[in-house]
Amino acid sequence: MKNIFFKTIAAAIVGIGLTGCVNDLDISSIDPQSSSSYEEEQLFAKCYGVLGLTGQRGGAGNGDLSDDEGESGFYRTTFNLQELPTDELMWAWQTDQDIPQITMIGWNSSSIRVLWAYTRLMYDITLFNKYLQEVPDNEEYSQKRAEIRFLRALHYWYLLDLFGKVPFKTDFDINQLPVEYSGAEAYDWIDKELTEIEPQMAEVGAFCNDQYFGRADRGAAYMLHARLALNSKVYTKGAVEDYQKAIDYCDQLINSGAYDLSRLAKNGNSGYAQLFMADNDVNTEARQEIIFPIRQDGLHTRQYGGSLMLIAGARSAAMPNYGMRESWTCLFARNAMISKFFENQDAIPLAEEAAPKDATSDEVVALDEQYGTTIQDLLDLAGDDRALFYSGCANGVRKLKTDKVSAFTDGLSVVKWTNLKSDNTAGQNVSWPDTDIPLFRLAEAYLTRAEAKYRLSGNPNDARADIQELHNRANADAVPANIDEMYILDEWCREFFMEGRRRSDLVRFDCFTGNKYVWDWKGGAENGISVDPHFNVYPIPAQHTLEAGNGNLTQNDGY
Repeated sequence: MKNIFFKTIAAAIVGIGLTGCVNDLDISSIDPQSSSSYEEEQLFAKCYGVLGLTGQRGGAGNGDLSDDEGESGFYRTTFNLQELPTDELMWAWQTDQDIPQITMIGWNSSSIRVLWAYTRLMYDITLFNKYLQEVPDNEEYSQKRAEIRFLRALHYWYLLDLFGKVPFKTDFDINQLPVEYSGAEAYDWIDKELTEIEPQMAEVGAFCNDQYFGRADRGAAYMLHARLALNSKVYTKGAVEDYQKAIDYCDQLINSGAYDLSRLAKNGNSGYAQLFMADNDVNTEARQEIIFPIRQDGLHTRQYGGSLMLIAGARSAAMPNYGMRESWTCLFARNAMISKFFENQDAIPLAEEAAPKDATSDEVVALDEQYGTTIQDLLDLAGDDRALFYSGCANGVRKLKTDKVSAFTDGLSVVKWTNLKSDNTAGQNVSWPDTDIPLFRLAEAYLTRAEAKYRLSGNPNDARADIQELHNRANADAVPANIDEMYILDEWCREFFMEGRRRSDLVRFDCFTGNKYVWDWKGGAENGISVDPHFNVYPIPAQHTLEAGNGNLTQNDGY
């Protein structure tokens, strides 16, 4: 894979057109090859489009960032840094550039995947600043400007969370370099920015409908605000502990009546499973939980780093019931994650032999039923609707734990994401999924409130009631009478695995580095080892520091 470099600002603005979100935002696109002009609506759509697209023509062609468009998307670049080094997932293709360093927590300031994430976030912020510069600050555009400011605050949150500080800039001046905001300064700015824009945004839940789904209303701002506050101690190095603020924002979301947990099963699909299916934008059961999604559409929003990665990355071609022909066989579950659902791993059924290479989907299903290794078998064994894993015979015999990361079958497959709809038919396109990515959903408000109550009181049992709500939805066992801190951390995994946030949770519980908690392949060791605390944040890419000509930015300690 080749490096990704910023294209010039001029080229970025010439390419301000949007092909992929035309349907979602009901505008006409701009041909970047023939026009350097744009209208406000087109620029507005582009600002949203960068969440789910990487360029102008779909999967590859005229990308926002050059060379490897498939690796350059907002979600994929941040997902890699938030998920691959953790106890949840492993990337089987260890020969891919920089993957061993990321998956084993051994990166440095020259890490290409760290650079990709940093560059994407800064490119998007530049685009948001362009919109805010060009569009009048008046009543007509007040709400739309607030939405773009929300997107900018969201990106600054990602920079703060990943790097511990941010390269800060709020105007579009290509001659002015960003200045460095410390973690505390960035926290304070995001907190104040969200407070200022929230009254200007549409009411909580206003966009949870067919017409506007995918735009950010006040509910999205409240959820980001709660997430920010829950991590306040981390971001400010102990100077601020805004746990009551996190509770207050979650109360507003939960009590608003605008959202509800997806609870009702349809056609054999649990309420939880429907959240990650191809019709989660129009299926009202799923949509009622989704506060803010990244839109994906198999006909119009095609990229290699969105829900395609989440679905195809975790599947082989022989695996049944996922509604696509794309299969990458690269993402699988680490043993540590499996253990959070199955107390007795010896009871987990594993196929005894691989299905024949020419086996049809129906034949694979028949063999899995024979072995007791269907998805439903594992759901029944776990007693939890969230245990969406596969241990069957497709593509080989799977392991629960591996002594050498070399193949897709070195762990159980994750089948949480699918391009099937809730009626079990496939999405519009078997090559590109329709499945929207819930960036914020109501379950986060329940778990955030639960954890914030624990951190205020010091008593983990104060989190029980909100966690029980999620167990009820998942048809899981009752929360134990007495729980501890690690139970809460495990619950974040059970509810949100493979949703691009795990590293943040581990850092907040002081479990990402050190030896408080180790998992398989942490630090590059089969059974896991302690890693140095400086890995709690990523390095500022060498290309952006003093050595690269920006004297405003300094390197993080340890790099």
